[in-house]
Parts: sequence; structure tokens; C-alpha cells
Amino acid sequence: MKLTISSGKGGTGKTFIATNLSYILNHELDQRVTYLDCDVEEPNGHLFLTPKRTNQENITIEAPIEIDNDKCVGCGKCAEVCTFNAMAVINNKAMLFPELCHVCGACSIVCPKEAIQEGERNIGSLIQGESKGIYIWYGLLKHGEGGMSPRLIKEVKKYTDNGINILDSPPGTSCSAVETVIGSDLCVLITDLTPFGLHDLKLSVDMCRSVGIEPVVLINRGNLKDPGVRKYCKKEELDIIGEIPDDRKIAEAYSKGDLIVETLPQYKKVFVEIAENLIKTAKLDRKVKAQSQINHNFEAINNNNVEELSGDKVREARIEENNTGFNELVVVSGKGGTGKTSITATLAALAKDTVVSDCDVDASDLHLILEPKLQEKGLFSGGFQAHILKDQCIGCGKCFQACRFEAIYKKSTGEGYSYEIDEFSCEGCGVCKLVCDYDAVELEKAINGEWYTSEVKYGTMAHAKLEIAEENSGKLVTYTRDKAMELANRRDKDEIFIDGSPGTGCPVIASLTGAKYALVITEPTVSGIHDMERIIDLCKFFEISLGVIVNKCDINQEMTEKIKQRVYNLNVDFLGSLPYDETVTEAQIEGQSILEYAPNSEVAIKMKECFDKLKERMYG
Repeated sequence: MKLTISSGKGGTGKTFIATNLSYILNHELDQRVTYLDCDVEEPNGHLFLTPKRTNQENITIEAPIEIDNDKCVGCGKCAEVCTFNAMAVINNKAMLFPELCHVCGACSIVCPKEAIQEGERNIGSLIQGESKGIYIWYGLLKHGEGGMSPRLIKEVKKYTDNGINILDSPPGTSCSAVETVIGSDLCVLITDLTPFGLHDLKLSVDMCRSVGIEPVVLINRGNLKDPGVRKYCKKEELDIIGEIPDDRKIAEAYSKGDLIVETLPQYKKVFVEIAENLIKTAKLDRKVKAQSQINHNFEAINNNNVEELSGDKVREARIEENNTGFNELVVVSGKGGTGKTSITATLAALAKDTVVSDCDVDASDLHLILEPKLQEKGLFSGGFQAHILKDQCIGCGKCFQACRFEAIYKKSTGEGYSYEIDEFSCEGCGVCKLVCDYDAVELEKAINGEWYTSEVKYGTMAHAKLEIAEENSGKLVTYTRDKAMELANRRDKDEIFIDGSPGTGCPVIASLTGAKYALVITEPTVSGIHDMERIIDLCKFFEISLGVIVNKCDINQEMTEKIKQRVYNLNVDFLGSLPYDETVTEAQIEGQSILEYAPNSEVAIKMKECFDKLKERMYG
């Protein structure tokens, strides 16, 4: 049995619930449990399950690693076929951009001189261990390998067992989350009672239904004011299989890396009931309901207004990455739920008339606070979708053999095989079309998302929405940043505030490239410090100056001091600490920044101090 624990946004308690459920299923319900952490950008489950006797292996894939300049004649065929813009021809010689390469093999297929050399490329690690009677597997993605997340997730999923498998999914609805959810017996969507939680729950429900899975919902922090979560679940006929209250004791136990079912026995019964409900529900034959049409509070988009991000622009961004001409501040976090978006909104409020860019395109929430009035809109295409023309296909299987994404599957016809393309696994590389001798494959432009520019209460904003299961989040982030630069030019501004994605993957890399400064938001928990170190390493990898703010600092003062010391040791700016304050959540529910909602609160005053330090570090 495969139970996937997922969420539309980070910070809802996904890993907290997945690890405690694993313990209860094994210790209280006597089930054989395997915990598989598929959140490969920021795996945290092992911090709570503390596996012993761990084994680690590097995961490598066959990939282009260099170009033999003695053989290369500069014909440009490799650049022509690369849909990911990872190849360019400069001064009559081919150039490879490894961070953009998706390892499809198209360049090697078309090179007439065999000048592209392939070898083993390390994309991350697979770690195995055991603890508390639970078998544990998790992946750890290598820095700079954001596009390889689905590949590493597939490696983790190979170790599903005969018992109950708990799959801890990446947050959001992009290709990594879809790769985890596909094949599950049941998907549990974790949400909380905030406008952010409701908005992103709707996206996740549609994601699950699009891949043929009817999800259930678990509400965390269920005693807060409900912005409409239960009403939405009733309307969509979604089963709520349990609720966990908002309890500071839970947050304090979590910050230490404790399982609350061990340290707070009053919650053991709660998790036993949830676990029993999950097992019963997973065994039912549940009908998948139709996807809802989510209202994003914007007018319908003209389908003829499709913008594309050219390969030249992507490559130019990589070649001249530190010459944008704008002072871009990117707010990032190694994990979700640290308060990144609320802090970005407050920074925009403090800056007053400014330009903001919401680059968390997988689960954009900044518009819920900034009240956008739409100015421009359009569709975004950053790739292709392949289709097999059945009338022309002879069933030779060349496409099946050449596809490195396992996106083509074959069906027996009795006399041979027919082939079809899985739209969720296809990355639009075009290799199938290249190898087909019968012109039986067509490529069409894929609509990967929507983009918007809006007037907001603190200035102007560029924002976007990635479509479900889409892979080109990095390209859409780059395009959104370009739109923000256009807005800044129009308004004669040189400063842009960017709300980046959580994690360390492709959209985060696209958010950071060429920025002046990165602001890392963390929290005083074992997972917070673990993920902070990962994002700091990533910023240093791209040589970006950065500073750190600790949010909810008083949940665990000892951990806060540990973070301060670690930040100083890493030669990173420490910009301040913000106290835990429930008025921040109240402000979210009212659609306001903390500066509007409670300008004299301690957290608002501390935020002003952090803002002053930030300006000093950025501009001296």
C-alpha cells in the first residue's frame, strides 16, 4: 500500500505528519512501514526518525559532460535540437550549459562528428537506514541539479515495500510532486486554516484528480479561524480524515526534532485514528471527481496571447548573469512555512512604491496579500509536448528505446506493439521525433503557465502560475523576472523584491541567478537549520551575497542561538530575529501585511529593524 503525504504549499506540517504516522502505523498498528522521503531538494524526515546504520550511494546518469573541440565543426545542429537551451554555438564552437541540460540525448543523436562526449553525471545521493522499526529511504539532490528532481524521485520510489509505504512528497503541483503522487493508493493533502493554505489546497486537489487519484484532506492547526477550507471540502466532496490543533507545544517539540506521539502522549490517540482512517480509505474503490475550475480573481486569458522565452534569452542570462542593471533582492527559504511570503509583503510595504516579483510560480500566494489589479496577462510556453500519430506509426519501438524519461509506454496489440506518450512524464525534448523514420511523432508548443502584471497597494507586481505537472518552472521564473524588470524600467525604479520558491531546485536557481542579494528566512527547528545550510550553500555556489532572518525565534531560543553562531561561522550576514506572533496569521486571514494589520506589534517593529539592516548590507 502506497500512501502519499502531500501539500500545495510548504510549512503545512507535511513531514511532521508523515513521520508521526509512520511511527504509529508501525508501533501501534503493527504494520511493516517503509518511509520514503521524495522531497529530494530538502529531505527532512530523517531528522525526526533518526535512522541508524545508514548506507549511501551516488546516483549517476549518462549525460553530456564535454565537447571535443577537435571534432566539433560548429554546425550548430546540437543547439537547434536542444529544447532546453543547454547548447549554444559561440565563435563556431559548441558550448554546453550543464545546469540547463536535461540529459535527453538529442544533441548526441544529431552531432555528425560525435563531438559530444557522454559520461556519468552525479545528480545526488540515495540514503538508506532503519530506525524505530521503520525502513527509511531518502534522496538528496546535488546543488545545481534542479531539473533532475524527478529522476532522483524515481530512484527513491524503487524501494517501495510490500507493507505500508509512506511517501513524503515535495510541496506544490509541479513535475516533482506529480512524479511522487502517481501510482499512489491514496494521497493525503495537508492544509492549514489560512488563505495560503486554502488557495494551494485547491491547486493540489486538481493535481491529484488530473492524474486519476481522488485525494483526502487532513487539516493541521485546525482550531484557527477558517477562511473557507471546510466549506471548500464540502463543495468538492472531499473527505477530511482528521484534524490536528494549533498547539505551541507541538511547535516546540517539532523544533527539537521530537516525534510528538512520543513526547506528547495526548496526541497518540489522534494519530491512531488518522492512521486507521487512512488504511480503511485506501482500500475503498473511490471515484475520481471532475477537476474544478479555480478562480484566480483574474479575467479570462486570451489564448492567442502566448509568450515564449527564447533560447537566446536563457543563454544570455547565463552568460551575463551578473549584469541585469537592477538591484534584485530575492527572499528564499530552504523549506516552506518559514514566513517567506509574509516577510516579502512586509518588505514591499516598508519600501512603499516599489516593484515586486512573485517567482514562487508553483504555488504563488503573494497576490493574496498585495491585492493585485490586473494590467497585463498572457499564456506562457517554455517547451513542447510530443504526440504519436497512430495512423503513421508502424510500432518499430525506436522512440521507446531512445526516450530517457520513460515517457513512452508500449501496449501489446496481439501482433506487435503500439506506443503512447505519457503527457505527465514527457519533457518535450523531441528525441522521439528525431529517431522516428516514419514522421509519426509531432511536437506542439506546450502551454506551461500564465503570467500577469498588476498594480498592487505597494507599487507594481509581476506574477505567474505554473500549470499542473509542468516542468518548465525555471523558464517561467526567468520570464516573470523579465516582466518585473520591464515594470521597473517604466517606473524608473532600480530595486525589485522577489518572492522566491522554497527549496534548492530549478525555480530557486532561476530566482537567484544574477540577483544582488539573497535574504534567507529560517526558523529555529532542526529542519530549519538543515535547510538553511542547504540554501546558503546554493547561494555561495552562485556567488550571491546573502543574509539570514530567524522567524519565530522564541519557539526554541537554544536553536536560535545555534543558528546565529552557524551564520557567523559561515561568514553570512545575520539581519535579526522575529518573535512568534499569532497576529501574523491573523493578518494573512485579513489579506494584509503585518505592517498594515498591527504596525505597533513587536514583530512589526523588529521587521523594521531587519529592513534597515538589510538596506545597509545591500547599499553600504
